[in-house]
Amino acid sequence: MSATAPLPQAPRTSLVESTISLIRTQIESGAWKVGQRIPREPDLAAMLQVGRNTVREAIRVLSHAQVLEVRQGDGTYVRSSVDPAEVMRRVSHAGLRDHFELRAILETEAARLAAMRRTDEDLERLGRLLEARGDVPADGDLAGFIDCDLAFHAAIATAAHNAALAELYRYFSAAVRQNTQAVLAEREVPEPGAAAHAGIVEAIERRDPEGAAIAARAVVAPVIAKLTELLGR
Repeated sequence: MSATAPLPQAPRTSLVESTISLIRTQIESGAWKVGQRIPREPDLAAMLQVGRNTVREAIRVLSHAQVLEVRQGDGTYVRSSVDPAEVMRRVSHAGLRDHFELRAILETEAARLAAMRRTDEDLERLGRLLEARGDVPADGDLAGFIDCDLAFHAAIATAAHNAALAELYRYFSAAVRQNTQAVLAEREVPEPGAAAHAGIVEAIERRDPEGAAIAARAVVAPVIAKLTELLGR
C-alpha cells in the first residue's frame, strides 16, 4: 500500500483510542507485519487524518504494550501482532457462556496439574481457603465471598506449579470477578457450593489428576448448562 494512502478517518471522539484501534487493525490484518517499519509520524497522521500529537501518543501506548518498538533515529517497528491488553479486553467483553467455557478449560487443567505437583504447603493453603470460601451467602457480603472464591481457585492454579498458567489466571481474575458477580445476581443460574469445591481438594490431596479435572469441570458445568438453556442453543 502507498505510504500516504488514506485509511478510514478516526472518529473525533477519543481520537487517541481510535488511532490505537486503527493501527492495531493494520497489524492484526497483516498489512503491517512483525519486524516491518510502519509509516513515519507525518505519513501516519495523514493516513489516519489526525494530528501528529495523537499519533505520537498512540505509538507511545502501543510501545508500552510491546506491540510497537521505537528505534531512535530509525523509525517505529512492529514488535508483536498481539496486544495482550486488547486480548483481555475482548475476553472481558465476551458473553457469559463463552467466559465460563474458557474458565472451565483453565480450571480443569489447573486442577489436573495441581494433583500431580502439589506440595503439602499447597494442600494446607487450599484447605484454609476452602473453609474461608464456604457457601454462597443468602444475604450479606457477596463481594467478600467472591474474593474468597477467587483466592481458592487462584491457589489451585498456583499449586499447578506452572508459572504461565498462574499468571494467565491472575490476569484473568478481573473478568472472573465481573462474570461471577453477574452469575450470582441471576438466581436461575446455579453456583456449586462448598461440597463440590471440596471434591477438587480431595482429588488433589490423593494425587488423582483425572479425578481433580472431573471435579473442577463439575463445578463449572452446571453454570454452562444453565446459560446454554437460557440462550436457547
